[in-house]
Amino acid sequence: MRAGIAFLVLAYVLSQFYRAFLAVLSPVLIAEIGASTGDLARASGLWFVAFALMQLPVGWALDHLGPRRTAASLFLIGGAGGAGVFAMAQGPGAITVAMILIGIGCAPILMATYFIFARAFSAAVFGTLAGVTVGLSSLGNILSAAPLAYLIEGFGWRATVGGFAVLTAVIALAIAVLVRDPPKPEGEATGSLMDLLRMPQLWPILVMMFICYAPAAGLRGLWISPYLGDRFGADLGQLGMAALVMGLAMVAGNFLYGPADRIWGSRKRPIVIGNTVVALLCLSFWAMPPSGLWAAVAVFALIGLFGASYPIVISHGRSFCPPHLTGRGVTLLNLFGMGGAGVMQFASGPTYAALAQTRAPAEAYGALFGLIGLAILAGLTLYLWAKDSTG
Repeated sequence: MRAGIAFLVLAYVLSQFYRAFLAVLSPVLIAEIGASTGDLARASGLWFVAFALMQLPVGWALDHLGPRRTAASLFLIGGAGGAGVFAMAQGPGAITVAMILIGIGCAPILMATYFIFARAFSAAVFGTLAGVTVGLSSLGNILSAAPLAYLIEGFGWRATVGGFAVLTAVIALAIAVLVRDPPKPEGEATGSLMDLLRMPQLWPILVMMFICYAPAAGLRGLWISPYLGDRFGADLGQLGMAALVMGLAMVAGNFLYGPADRIWGSRKRPIVIGNTVVALLCLSFWAMPPSGLWAAVAVFALIGLFGASYPIVISHGRSFCPPHLTGRGVTLLNLFGMGGAGVMQFASGPTYAALAQTRAPAEAYGALFGLIGLAILAGLTLYLWAKDSTG
């Protein structure tokens, strides 16, 4: 089981990599296959949408088929297959198809891991295990930054992505061999997704899930490079380093939030404080734009640090889910988390294009990031009604 969990974590490293690698690949894709920032924003958004829409069937599969078959089959077919399509892409349409396939392939990985944690460990340590898992897996964010830029410069983008397709296939096969499905609870009750949706205590948490991951995912996964390139003329090496800094901050943030519920004696309080900070930082791009490249990178890094509340938010929601609905509960929460990131990514491209028609590029970016900050504050207003939990 330990070896199986280790390979699930490695698979989630690649999931984090795939959702963020367009930030570094965007200049070469624009130059070589004629993709636009709008094309890439759409493709990135559809990765999250595909990932989110798969959560309901994944939840059913986890409860009925188990994490081993669910994770291994989808990661092999969708993840490795989609990366192969990406490596052979001749235009932006193929990039979009590839990102959808990769999103489908990555959809079960983290939830399979959380499913095993929820069945095999106590609820009190779920948040810590969730935070450590996401923290370690956030190395994928680092891999998709400066290391990816160096690989592209050394081997070309097609060979690099093709190599990751092969690696994805190898990890999927290891999951099929090594993961062990946890035993089902004795006398397990029946239930459905509607039982979860009828629980009023979940709804404010679902709202928080919808907005908590989207800012860091969107800015790190796509917008950091265009912003720094257009505003400060950053080159590929600087863009890779900036993405690396933000990725490292997101890693630190996941470890920071992991034990926060036990330290604060509350899950709700650190979520509110952290996401309020993220909202204010996003608004600062609008009200007081950073004056230099590395000042901007510092703000992005702080957004990554405080915007890594996903593990504790999903832990908050999972604490209200009955044991027999563990799979569907965590995947429902993840649907809202990834769905929110997808919606924000999908909407950010046309929103920026509309803002850029009446503003200078730097002002358009600031307005876009400011709107993201306002969306966070709106979600927080509803989340304040959530019932707290610590167990």
